[in-house]
Amino acid sequence: MSAATHDFVIVGAGSAGCVLANRLSENGRYSVLLLEAGPADRYLWIHIPIGYAKTMFHPVYNWGYYTEPDPHMNDRKIYWPRGRGLGGSSSINGLIYVRGQAEDYDAWAAAGNTGWGWRDVLPYFIKCEHNTRGASEYHGSGGPLWASDIGEEHELMEAIIRAGNERGVPRNDDFNGAQQEGVGYYQLFTRQGWRCSTAVAYLKPARGRARLRVETDAHATGIIFEGRRAVGIRYRKNGQEHEARVAKEVILAAGALQSPQLLQLSGVGDAARLQALGIAVTHHLPGVGENLQDHLQLRLMYKVKKPITTNDDLQSWWRQFMMGVKWITQRKGPLAIGINQGGMFTRVLPGAKTPDIQFHFASVSAEMAGAKPHPWSGCTFSVCQLRPQSRGAVFLKSTDPLAAPGMQPNYLSHQADRDCAVASIKYARHLAAAPALGDYISEEYRPGPGIGSDEEILDWARNYGATIFHPSGTCKMGDDPLAVVDARLRVHGLAGLRVVDCSIMPTLVSGNTNAPVVMIAEKASDMILEDHATT
Repeated sequence: MSAATHDFVIVGAGSAGCVLANRLSENGRYSVLLLEAGPADRYLWIHIPIGYAKTMFHPVYNWGYYTEPDPHMNDRKIYWPRGRGLGGSSSINGLIYVRGQAEDYDAWAAAGNTGWGWRDVLPYFIKCEHNTRGASEYHGSGGPLWASDIGEEHELMEAIIRAGNERGVPRNDDFNGAQQEGVGYYQLFTRQGWRCSTAVAYLKPARGRARLRVETDAHATGIIFEGRRAVGIRYRKNGQEHEARVAKEVILAAGALQSPQLLQLSGVGDAARLQALGIAVTHHLPGVGENLQDHLQLRLMYKVKKPITTNDDLQSWWRQFMMGVKWITQRKGPLAIGINQGGMFTRVLPGAKTPDIQFHFASVSAEMAGAKPHPWSGCTFSVCQLRPQSRGAVFLKSTDPLAAPGMQPNYLSHQADRDCAVASIKYARHLAAAPALGDYISEEYRPGPGIGSDEEILDWARNYGATIFHPSGTCKMGDDPLAVVDARLRVHGLAGLRVVDCSIMPTLVSGNTNAPVVMIAEKASDMILEDHATT
């Protein structure tokens, strides 16, 4: 067993960890060790946006988790892909740039999390961003993380936008501007046709720094405590056990599943559950692993009358060839986009003051996200509830640190979520039936015409609903009995230990989670540097 001392050890080189590694090593004052359980991001299909489909089930670059059988989803185990390797899930996600609603962050602050209101976090969104549209009141220019326009219209997406207008939803060319509500094209985390993961945006420019060390294939197995202070990390690399000691802090950035898992393995969590597994209790903190939230994806699929979809592109060798030529020569086309081109934020529940559902529109259809496309022209209307009320948990099933944790999402366990699922599917059908789509959509493939009543729609949601890859909230920020970290992301009751990733979200944001996690890590970096400025 070897041991080395650094000022900071960061566990997890994902959306948050790469940001932290860059910012904490930037001034040259502190030594930083970044540990990543997966490999370097050398796989070509990580970097080509359409490679999303190649990494969805990849045995090396994806953890490939499954939930426990969910009693509210007809006892189904649901596939939960999570990024494994430099960049984490930012290296395999759908590239969608969405911040959420101002009201999300104001609700965090109103719950007692001082400094996390919209006006507090907006400067960090702007700081991290290089928007291809340039700087503005809401956007940054010159930041590490690129937000790019798709750059070309798609006939089917234009028809969907017109359909939204016919249903009373205005066109919105900036979901991250003055308001989120509307229908339009997404901006993507791409840079000149390539994926812009946090490993590319933040870690790559910092790799030459003398005081930053990056260890890949290094799986953290436990936090080392002296009393109630975290003083290091144990990790396994090439079959050997290592220790990394810290002079200042251990920072967990392993995500909503593995940050609570590592805490529990280290004796931090609900005392009774830990003792039942034979784990010595370091600190009783019952909220660790609780408050799990996720966006449930309901994917309606339609057959399309015209051969203008990505399904058609992938059925023809010539069209595949031309896709490659367009990407190589212009950095445009399907290879530069990934899967989802456009979206919609709108309201379906009575009394909703802001959008409560989100659509991802894709000119491709398949039995599940990332699977082989159907052999016919097809598209997908994926819809999710933005602020689910259902709560689940992440928990240890084994004391083996290399084993997957248990994950119980409890999707649709709350009546409001069941109501929203039915309403959102009805709305999606209403949208698909708009006159603007009359020349495009030929028939509904799924759910299909046999699913009509509210009871049948809800049962279909239980049978076919899946994650949209946003698990969050399992080390929630706050000061209530289930809070794990305070407003500066320090673990309650312990010293030298923070959590900085999507697990700290008290409530899930209204949209995709990658941009908010980068913001969280940018803000956390400033707080950490402030706290150690005189030490």
